[in-house]
Amino acid sequence: MNRNRQLRSASLTAAMILLAGCRQDMHDQPRYKPLAATDFFGDGRSARPEVEGTVARGHLRIDSARYTGKVGGQDVDVFPFPITRADLYRGQERFNIYCSPCHSRVGDGNGMIVRRGFRQAASYHTEKLIKAPVGHFFDVMTNGFGAMPSYASRIEPDDRWRIAAYVRVLQFSQNASLGDVPVNRRAEIDKGPETPQPPAPAAPAATESPQQAPAKQPAKQEKAK
Repeated sequence: MNRNRQLRSASLTAAMILLAGCRQDMHDQPRYKPLAATDFFGDGRSARPEVEGTVARGHLRIDSARYTGKVGGQDVDVFPFPITRADLYRGQERFNIYCSPCHSRVGDGNGMIVRRGFRQAASYHTEKLIKAPVGHFFDVMTNGFGAMPSYASRIEPDDRWRIAAYVRVLQFSQNASLGDVPVNRRAEIDKGPETPQPPAPAAPAATESPQQAPAKQPAKQEKAK
């Protein structure tokens, strides 16, 4: 009996020690609600302003042309980095996702939602946009234009340049002459695209007709001897 009482007493003591350690200091720590007032700081604000001269990680954008498309307030007419074939493929992919619903995949402004009643989108094949500097397209994607909203939150800066490069490809493709095609590739234009032929239907599988069992011959009765 004494042993059981000692065990219960020890267990109760251990439980009280553990409970004493379960404090709510982290849960109920002193803190301010967002934008709450305080008399701790001289300006009465609990939310502190950013330290002057600090830049958030990934936002040190010294290259104005690369991140605004402008230099001295004017649209740039050169790409801020070399455009490779991989960049064009990436630009095509991003263009088809974000731009083609309004501008269509060839850039004529007759995308699917335009054909369903949305406001007419700009065609990239007008003389005005053919002559527009590439910085113009970057600026429009960044800040929006007319009914078009800003896509800065959805398309990172370098991808905006890749899209602008692909827009140039579309413009060239719709306004190129035969002289722009390499001589060794011109025969492909006259030949035209090959139309894939449908596969020939498979021959029906031969079915074997069930063999008929030979008719039984009537048994010959032996003559009685």
